[in-house]
Amino acid sequence: MLPLHGKPALEYIIMGITNAGIRNFILVVGYQKEQIINYFENGGKWGINIEYVEQSNLNGTGGALLQCESLISSHFVVTWGDTLLDYRIYTEIVNLFKNEGYDFILTTNFTEDPHLGAAVYTKGEYCTEIIEKPQKGKSESNLNNTGLFILSKQIFEILHILEPSERGEIELPDAIGKGIKDKKWKVRILRMDDTQFRGDIGNKVEYEQLKDDKTWLEFLKFK
Repeated sequence: MLPLHGKPALEYIIMGITNAGIRNFILVVGYQKEQIINYFENGGKWGINIEYVEQSNLNGTGGALLQCESLISSHFVVTWGDTLLDYRIYTEIVNLFKNEGYDFILTTNFTEDPHLGAAVYTKGEYCTEIIEKPQKGKSESNLNNTGLFILSKQIFEILHILEPSERGEIELPDAIGKGIKDKKWKVRILRMDDTQFRGDIGNKVEYEQLKDDKTWLEFLKFK
């Protein structure tokens, strides 16, 4: 709900996904959840449907997703709530799914060092390994997990048996990596290009820059 040029950041994210044709949303809420629920309500103002689930135990991105299991019946889009993306990428991932039908699609962006996110290793157009929070300067990949996915309901099979990470969290990237290794999942990669915008409002310095600059808003327009 951090404000950016007249809107909470989450509204930009929801509108970008709506632009790709998605109308049914599940928001995982926790601390100060009332701020989100009171603002978005059932989503009718934006022409969408919103359901809410609460993650009372902050046990990671995979833990958050487990709260949604009973509400999900097939493939679904997942994105982080603190990552702003060029609206084009939402449409691209949905179209890739419609045209090629992959059960798992993972979006990546280029970075000098993915130590703050997750390093993604690839072979051709497919992911071979994901390393969450690699040691700074040690990653052999410059691809970072952007935080936008299309997943099959099969992901819950892994999440239920996944051991917590060193941080004590159930990590969604770890679950995808285990599915690749143990179940031979084919995880298609969608690479963001250098012209596409990504902003991390979870990074205080970057958030302040986004507040001071408006040029990035050009990337958050309906196409």
